[in-house]
Amino acid sequence: MRNPHLLTIFGNYARRRLDERSFPVRRRLVATDGGVQILLETQHPQGEPKGQLILVHGLEGSSSAGYMRSLAQLALEHGYVVHRKNMRGCGPSAEQWTTLYHAGLTSDLRKIAHMLREENTLPLFLVGFSLGGNVVLKLAGELGESACNWIAGVAGLSTPIDLAACVKALERRGNWLYQRRFTRRLKSRVLPRLPELSKVSRQALAKCRTVYEFDDLITAQAFGFGSAERYYATQSSIRFLPAIRIPVLLIQAQDDPMIPFEIFRRPEVAQNPQIELVAPAHGGHLGFIARKFPRFWADRVVLEWIERVRCGAGTARSALQPLAP
Repeated sequence: MRNPHLLTIFGNYARRRLDERSFPVRRRLVATDGGVQILLETQHPQGEPKGQLILVHGLEGSSSAGYMRSLAQLALEHGYVVHRKNMRGCGPSAEQWTTLYHAGLTSDLRKIAHMLREENTLPLFLVGFSLGGNVVLKLAGELGESACNWIAGVAGLSTPIDLAACVKALERRGNWLYQRRFTRRLKSRVLPRLPELSKVSRQALAKCRTVYEFDDLITAQAFGFGSAERYYATQSSIRFLPAIRIPVLLIQAQDDPMIPFEIFRRPEVAQNPQIELVAPAHGGHLGFIARKFPRFWADRVVLEWIERVRCGAGTARSALQPLAP
């Protein structure tokens, strides 16, 4: 399958296994800024763990997203503790939320990562999918040199590192299905609590037809950015990439319908030696599905990279070592 739209859709709906009997789930609420409660779902491997991963989902996703489940399963089978984080108002933590999230909101992740490092000394890796990738990369850039003391590495899959360019790409005619789906989900989440979040009327919200219009009307105002343009300009992870001093893995399909591949040719990506870019010709948006083993190709690439970094066998641009099945 090479059609990027079919890959994107199939990747979203493909069945993923997560064995909660062998790896029981521990659920806990973590208090972050302003009394916000974030639900964290944690699973431990059998035996002594090698390290730990925090997985961050994409726009309007949750800890139960398929891509989170399949990577969690593979990591658990290979000896890693896995923490699946929900963003504010997403997934089972929806009842706890009092505010919105945005593509550059790193304070919740920072709090959780710091808490986990205080609990143990296991190497800590951050893995973000789509919008979650922007969050983990931006946090690594914000921390700069200090990240070396408590984060071993960061991986981003199908990441909109330039938010403005990606929102513009979303407005292409061929992307109407994704545009409609994202916009409807954003509106349905905000509508029940609109008086608490914004003075915007229900009628004005109902007129939003694109993610850009939603961000300009709701997100930018709620967080004090003023406009969608300023929100995208200040919160895009690409401006933070030059400051990253820990190993980074980027997996980006060249035919992603929502993310122009040209942004990954920019100097911010190419000139940082810590960044390794894996760019298959096909894959759509998080649609890295293989016909044969390994079925979920990107999961294995991420874990092979994590194994390599953890063992100190180099960081960027070196050969991947295969894991045993």
